[in-house]
Parts: sequence; C-alpha cells; structure tokens
Amino acid sequence: MNYSLAVDIGASSGRLIIGECNKKIHLTEIHRFENQIIEKNGQFCWDVDALFSEIKTGLKKCREAGIEPVSMGIDTWAVDFVLLDEHDKPLTDAVSYRDPRTDGVMEEVIEQFMKERLYLETGIQFQQFNTIYQLYALKKQHPDIFKKAKSFLMIPDYFHFLLTGKKANEYTNATTTQLVNAFTKKWDKDIIEALGFNPDMFQEIKLPTESLGKLKSEWVEEVGFDLEVILPATHDTGSAVVAVPKVADTIYLSSGTWSLIGVENSFPICVTKALDYNFTNEGGMNYQFRFLKNIMGLWMIQEVRRNYDNRYSFAQLVELSKGISFKSTVDVNDPRFLKPTNMIKEIQRYCQETGQQAPEHPGEVAKCVFESLAESYTSAVAEIEDIFEKDFKSINVIGGGCRNELLNQLIADRTKKDVFAGPIEATAIGNLVAQWMALGEIESIQQARKLIYDSFDVKRYVSADRE
Repeated sequence: MNYSLAVDIGASSGRLIIGECNKKIHLTEIHRFENQIIEKNGQFCWDVDALFSEIKTGLKKCREAGIEPVSMGIDTWAVDFVLLDEHDKPLTDAVSYRDPRTDGVMEEVIEQFMKERLYLETGIQFQQFNTIYQLYALKKQHPDIFKKAKSFLMIPDYFHFLLTGKKANEYTNATTTQLVNAFTKKWDKDIIEALGFNPDMFQEIKLPTESLGKLKSEWVEEVGFDLEVILPATHDTGSAVVAVPKVADTIYLSSGTWSLIGVENSFPICVTKALDYNFTNEGGMNYQFRFLKNIMGLWMIQEVRRNYDNRYSFAQLVELSKGISFKSTVDVNDPRFLKPTNMIKEIQRYCQETGQQAPEHPGEVAKCVFESLAESYTSAVAEIEDIFEKDFKSINVIGGGCRNELLNQLIADRTKKDVFAGPIEATAIGNLVAQWMALGEIESIQQARKLIYDSFDVKRYVSADRE
C-alpha cells in the first residue's frame, strides 16, 4: 500500500494527514499542532520556523508509526510571503495579512491604476491585505530591504523550498497576489514594473501535480526516509474545492477561519457586475477558476472564544446560542473585525452604533456571529445568481465549519436551498488528490470526485418551511 502525506496548515492550526487511495479514500491524522499570529518586531507575524519544525515532527511520527509516505505536499492560507536575499536567507519576517501595515495602501495603489484595469487583468477582488498591497507597503516603508530582495516565495512555496532546495511559485496561490494575469496565467509584468517591483524576484509559476523532487539530504537523515515533494493546490481553498463531491448547479462554501463562497468556472469573469460585487477569480486545479467572495468566516467566533479565555468550546458556544431569538447582526466584512483588540467589544460597539441591541452573554454573542455569517452568505448567493443569471439548487459546505449544524441550518433557512455538509477534511483530501494524479493513481478530478462522494458522509439540511 502506497501512502501520501498532506500537510494542511490553516490560520489557527495545522495537521499532517496520511492518505490511502484504494476503492475508497482513508485518512489518518498523524500530527496536529496550533498556529497563531505572534507579535515580532512591532508587527503581526507567522512563526514560520516553528511551523517548519512541526512539519518535521510530523514526518518523524510517520517513521515512528512504521509509515513511509511516497509523496507529500503542503498547503496554507493565501497572500502572505517571505523575501529572500542573494544567499537565500529571509530578509523579512513572515508578516501576517492581519497586520495594519497595509492600511490606506490599497487606495494609494488604485490611484495609480484604474480599478477596472486591475480587475480586468487579474480578476482578483480588492482586499486591503492582498499581496500587491503588502509588497507596496514594504517597498514604501523599508525601501532598503526591498531592494535586496532576490526571491519572492509565498508561505507554502517557502516550506517546499526548505524541504527540497527548489524555488517555485505555485499557480493557485500566486493568483491571490493580484499580480498574475487571469488570461495569460503568468506574472503580469506591466503591473509589477509599474509598481516598482523587481520582476526577477518572482519565480516560475508551476501547476498543481508538478514535482519538486526529493527531500534534501539533511532532512532525509533527520526524519529517516525520503519521499517525493509534489505541488498540490497550495492555496488551501484551491485544494478544498477539489473535494466538493458534486459541482453541477452547486455553490460551494469553504468554511474555516475564512469563508469562501462561490462556484467553479472554466474561465475568469471580469465583468463590471462582478467587480461591483467584489468577487474574485482565483486559480484552481487544471486551470479552472474559483469564482468566489472572501468573507470573514469563523475567525470571529475563534476570537470570541479567545476573549472568553477559552472557557467554552466551539460546540458549547453553538449550544448556548440555540433557541435564542437574538436577531442583531453585524457586517462581518467590516475591516474593524479583521484584527480588533477585543472581538466581543467590537461586535457590541457595532450593534450600538447601528441602533441594534448589543449582545451581552456568550449565547447572544455567538448567535450574533452565526446570524451575521448566514446573512452574509445569503447575500453572496444572491449576487452569484445575479451574475450567472440562474438559480443554483444547492450549497455544499466543506471544511471544518461544516460541523456547525446550527449555522448549516441557518444557511438553509435563509437561502431556501438544500445545504450539504461535508467532507470535513476537504483541504487535505484535495491536497492528496493532486499527489495521486501526479503518481498516476487517479486519472482525473472527475474520477476523484466520484471517489470522494463514495468515501465520505455528507449530511443534508433543508429549510424549516420546506420540511
């Protein structure tokens, strides 16, 4: 039996999952660890050294369990990066997209370019933390450091480089930078040069299923075995969407720290209506496009839990909110919720400022978050249907958030559509699918989706007035 290893690192946790592909897909979690933003040198950063150490720990656990995977691939969140100097040493910390260094930068860049031009060429929605604005902020604030940059690597690119010594920018994650042309699928040199970025620091864009080769000898010696490092869709949502069991007439909702809601499409949609609704066209497997909207997601409830000193589990917060008629809602996409000092107080302030009842006890705060998310999803669904001029029959919720039965039911009740929840480990599954396609164990995404449908339970939710 050949095993493959998916390294899936999200904004709050990471996991290494062993996958077996036979008549059904079988998953085994071999290692799990926490991930969180740290304050370093006056900025919010990711501890990439600690994360890479956890990857090696997971590889060692494979050996201890008597499992030697033949391949592995790493996916993470999007937009963040490291810059390397001429000696391949990091010039900067891995600054998080939640850091305020980009405040006001998006508006400054848009002044140089027509907003419509940027959207027409890249198809990417305007968010203040996009890579393009992070790079511009760094160039403006630390020009001496920026001039020394010889290599641009996004977070999973950097981990793959540490493992193999090979530099590459993987396609699905590269598209989130707002620097890749949606039609040529290459770095847009006109935009890059106009902003004063060095085009030579960007690496060759490689596609999911491409191999970067074997581990460096020092890691083989440390972990005790060798394997092939194969690119998955390194943007976690890019991998997750691969695991949507059925895509015909279905809107997907990848639910985690962020919520990403949209449809899979064979070409980018860069029309004015999509720009006005602020939808994005991110790259997917096989040059498909993930036409979607980025919504704040379960980050809000994660922060609420932290503000309550982790006294309540996520399941307990859901239970506390059940049966409560509390109806106040907030705009989950308001930048004030990106990295507030205290999420609970920020939610209460928003409600007060908008003339609504402010939530007081934990059940009310949680219900406010869940109602607000459901409202945001419902609005996004209406926008998708307006753009495509068609009704979609169902919504498929994938990822860890699909375990939230209350939220699933709220979505079904508000949208009046069937909601299918699962699979939970969609990102790891999609990561593994890319590896198995490269190894010849799966021929196509269509075959993979049938296998996924047969391998994992998916629960159906129907709106209360349709039962």
